[in-house]
Formats: sequence, structure tokens, C-alpha cells
Amino acid sequence: MTDTLFLTSADVDDLAEPADYVAAVREGYREIGDGAPAEPRTRLGSEDPPGMLTTYVALLPETGAMGGYTYSAGFGAGDAWFMTPLFDADSGEPLALIDGASMNPFKTGAAGAVAVDALAREDATEVAVIGSGSQARGQLRAAATVRPFEAVRVFSPTAENRESFAAEFDDRLDADVRAVASASEALADADVVITATTASDPVIADADVEPGTHVTAMGQYAPGKNELPPELVARATYVPDLRDRATRDAGSFLAAVEAGLVDEDGVAAELGDVVAGTHPGRTGDEEVTVFDSGGTGIETAAAAHMLYERAREAGRGETIEFAPASEALTGK
Repeated sequence: MTDTLFLTSADVDDLAEPADYVAAVREGYREIGDGAPAEPRTRLGSEDPPGMLTTYVALLPETGAMGGYTYSAGFGAGDAWFMTPLFDADSGEPLALIDGASMNPFKTGAAGAVAVDALAREDATEVAVIGSGSQARGQLRAAATVRPFEAVRVFSPTAENRESFAAEFDDRLDADVRAVASASEALADADVVITATTASDPVIADADVEPGTHVTAMGQYAPGKNELPPELVARATYVPDLRDRATRDAGSFLAAVEAGLVDEDGVAAELGDVVAGTHPGRTGDEEVTVFDSGGTGIETAAAAHMLYERAREAGRGETIEFAPASEALTGK
């Protein structure tokens, strides 16, 4: 038997700040850029009842961890559950089983922040946020740790939601944060654009993205999810989390391919390549860059391992037992 730590969301939700997630996730992507393996998601859909079961994994040998998410969304309950198994990359033994719900916006936001740090101009001071939900919060909180934003403009279709978001972050950030009435107004003079929606059609216009802008889009997790106009994907230095994911389920990239504006070789690099220094990423101040974040096991395993180590130090969680296959796999 091996002792495995079971951690609830409440056990881990106060163990790390956004900057801590960014540091862990940056290291995870650096390992992937240096050759560690990660696979895009496997998604199984159900029509009756409507829902999906999704899993993805990564192996981070230098961190010493491997694992990822298995989560369900929809079905009869109409809700979602995020289970995160974490294994030791040296022994293979199960280290932890974590309820990954509370960490989700933070680890996903950290991936976006790593991309902002790697691809946005050093002098970026203004950010536009399209969306006002939990993922938009996670993206902005993390991005604000890698650039000294002076102005933030947020747009989402429901005025009450964007006003509430702006008020929250105007108190939280050392920046002027305000809600605006359109995506176009949000993008005016923006150096960084964050889209965090569930949209099926583009939520920004290509003409509103000025030269030198970096765009992080994190709603591209299925062929029908398409936050960015295909013209923007075509003119940008396009960097997804994983190259293989771009050609499977990155909605905006697939739309640009379908429109004949790019081919499947239109991926400049993976984010890990840029973080590891094997691809330059941005090469000029007028260049437009796009990070397409659809979710991977990289940020999940990296963040989960950080939380596991901190939980163990803090005495959080409870121990459960797993039997190794050599003992339990008897067929009797």
C-alpha cells in the first residue's frame, strides 16, 4: 500500500497567490519546451443527457510530477467536477488526489500570464479584457503579476457583470479599471487583449487589434468555440499551448484554416518552445502575437504539484491508501 493525500478545494484554495501559480506553470512549460511529453485533451461527448467527459495529462520530470485533469461537465446535474490525480514522476506512485475546481481559474490564468510575459511587449501598460467570469478573473489576476498594467478596460455583454468586475479589480489592482460599452472601446490603445468567453463567433474585430498587440485567447477549446477572427490568426505570430491541440480543437485556428487564410503549418511555435528559448516568439514591436490557451495537463500538473507540496507542509488533507497492481491485480 502507498499513502496518497486527498485534498479538497477548501484544503488548497488559500495555499498560493497568482504569482506562485505563474512561477510553477512557467517551469512546467519550460520542461515541455525542453522535450517533456504532454498530450492534448481527450473529450468524449454525450447528447442524451448532454455533457462531456474530458481528460488530459503531462509528465514533468524535473518538477517530479505527472498527472492532469479528468473532469465531467453537464449530464443530468448540469454541473462540473474536476478530479486531479497527481503521481510521482520518479517512482510512479500516486502522490495526491485533488479536487481541482478552486485552482482551475488560477492555473489557467497562469498559463495566460506566462504567455503575456513571453510574448507581450516589455512596455505593455494597457489591457483589454473581454469576458467577466471566473476565467477572466483568473487571467487578469495572473497577467497583472508579469506586467505593470496602468489601465484595464473590460467588456462583457451584461452591463451589471462588467461593472461588478471593474469595481472588484479597481480595488484589487494598482491600475485604473473600468467597464466599457463595447469590445472595440476596450481594445482602443490596448497592448494586451484577453478573451475569456464561451463564444461561438469572434468577440473582437481584427481591425481593432493594433500593431504590437498581444492577444491571449482561452475560449478556443472546441472546433465550434471561436473567439478570434480568422484574419487575426492569419496575421499574428500564432502560439498555442500545444501544437497538436491547435489542429484538433482550437476553434479560431481551425476557422482560419477553413477560410484558407492559413494551413496546418501556420503554428509558429508552442508556448513551451518560447519559454525554453528554442523559438524567439516576438521579434519586433509592431508584431501581433496570439496565445491560444485551450487547457492542458501542463499547467494542471505543475499547479497541482505546487499545491500538494504546500498542503503537505501545512498538514492539510487526509491520507487514503492505494494498492499497487503487484498486490491488487490478482484476478482472484
